Amino acid sequence: MNFFADYNNLALIAIAVVSGGLLAWPVISRGSLGGKSVNPAGATQLINRRNAVVVDIREAAEYAKGHLPQAKSAPLADLASRAAGLAKDKSVPIIVVCQTGQRSGKGQAALKEAGYSEVYSLEGGLAAWQQAGLPVVK
Repeated sequence: MNFFADYNNLALIAIAVVSGGLLAWPVISRGSLGGKSVNPAGATQLINRRNAVVVDIREAAEYAKGHLPQAKSAPLADLASRAAGLAKDKSVPIIVVCQTGQRSGKGQAALKEAGYSEVYSLEGGLAAWQQAGLPVVK
């Protein structure tokens, strides 16, 4: 009990708890929407090997400036109503893309709710795709 009574030890415990929380925050915040993510190389493999469907959830103006090849535009606001027509087979992998990866978790959740079984978020979004030197269509 003396360990917890010493103010120096309490400060160390507080620092440990805060730093642990800060380290866990990215995992907790991403996991709260319950989705898997894939990096640009992994997305390329899913597209080429398993015919994954790419769904761009950015607004139409953002999509027009550039998007992944064969990506389907379905803005996040309209995603729930357009989800049924994105892929014929709901077991086909879906890759959700936004600009930086911040909005894709919400898109993932909407597609999971629509019945798609394998939904991924592109880590870093279109920005990471472009940084990896992968093609963009306008």
